[in-house]
Parts: sequence; structure tokens; C-alpha cells
Amino acid sequence: MADEQENPTPTVKLHGVVDKIVPPLDANQPEKAQIVIREAEELYKEIRIDNTLEDGDGEKVKLKRGTVVDVIVEAPHDGVQKGTDGEKKSA
Repeated sequence: MADEQENPTPTVKLHGVVDKIVPPLDANQPEKAQIVIREAEELYKEIRIDNTLEDGDGEKVKLKRGTVVDVIVEAPHDGVQKGTDGEKKSA
């Protein structure tokens, strides 16, 4: 556990906005929230997630169109390498 505190999980925070709410095609499925990620490449800016979240009290909530959100990507330590842009530093 001390290792995790000294070596936090590699993360990146991206900024986005809920662009649209997509109704489900099947009544048994949840609606989707389409999020546009500002820092992503043009062809890959949009992601869709189930629009089912919980607040701090455990209550079910949904995102609204126009909401500014953060998308956080976490990776395990064994899933990353040192360097920039995925390239190893030369010795």
C-alpha cells in the first residue's frame, strides 16, 4: 500500500462537454450521453457512455446536455513506459 502512495497511478485528465443525450433503441437499455473530448483528434472526439451515474449519496443521476465533464484515463504501472509520445528514452 505504501508503494501506491509513493507511486500514484499514471493518469491523464481530459476535458469534455456532453454534446447530446441519445435515447435507447431498446427500452431495456439505458440512454447514452455523447461526450465531445476537446483534446482528442478530430475523428475521435466523441465517445458515448451509459448515462447512469451515482452522486455522493448513492442516488441515481443523469448527465444533462451542455454539462462540462472531465474524462480521466488511468493505467496500471505495468501498462506504461517512460518517455514521451510512447517512445522510450535512449540510454
